[in-house]
Amino acid sequence: MRIAALQTDIVWENPPANFERLRPWIRAAAGAGARLLVLPEMFSVGFSMSTEQISEPTGGPSTRFLLEEAANHKIWLAGSLPEIPQNTDTLAEVDPADTRPFNTLVVASPDGELYRYRKIHPFSAAREDEHYQAGTSFTHVVIDGLRLTLFICYDLRFADEFWATAHETDVYVVVASWPEARRHHWVTLLAARAIENQAYVVGVNRVGVGGKLNYKGDSRIIDPTGEVLSAAAEKETLLLAEVDAEVVRQARQTFPFLRDRR
Repeated sequence: MRIAALQTDIVWENPPANFERLRPWIRAAAGAGARLLVLPEMFSVGFSMSTEQISEPTGGPSTRFLLEEAANHKIWLAGSLPEIPQNTDTLAEVDPADTRPFNTLVVASPDGELYRYRKIHPFSAAREDEHYQAGTSFTHVVIDGLRLTLFICYDLRFADEFWATAHETDVYVVVASWPEARRHHWVTLLAARAIENQAYVVGVNRVGVGGKLNYKGDSRIIDPTGEVLSAAAEKETLLLAEVDAEVVRQARQTFPFLRDRR
């Protein structure tokens, strides 16, 4: 399966402007044969703590955009957004008394299916934990027989959760707003998660300036041995790579590292 990762700038707290900027990229990814296109963290607003201004209800404008574009171009789309759960949300992690949104990675299928992952680790150094609730559960999505597990940015630092999901995962998807100051950590941890779990990692970071922080991208798609299949830095670009569940199976059979964990 061909996966696309879009490394792009984000217009600060302006969903309509970002929707317009993204449409040509989505069309290009579909035209290049991608089955899945992954967008950066908070693709429609940037990594903002102004939740009272930017939060959306479940099924809000950013989710509708993903659904419409997925249907129009027959492609799966993934991107995170600030989402307030509705009263009908029955997930155990939802506290009806807590009005904060979740940083939610939404995956939309061409057929209108939706999958959600709520960021387990809000980034306390940026006070994200004061403005966003923390999720409590993993989300797995199967696309054309390929098993994907979803994570967001700061989650990348917590190896135990990648370990916990390794046996159910062929591809880890990690969307991010990871600043320039710690870019070395980003690329190192992406490679580590691929190598130690013998799985593909699709790491998608933004570029540009947002909230007074600089972002240099360094998005990449890495195979189960740690080889970088596609990478880019500093500029807006579309990354493409072929991923195959059989490559994961063969890697784990040849070197049974996961079996040997204690």
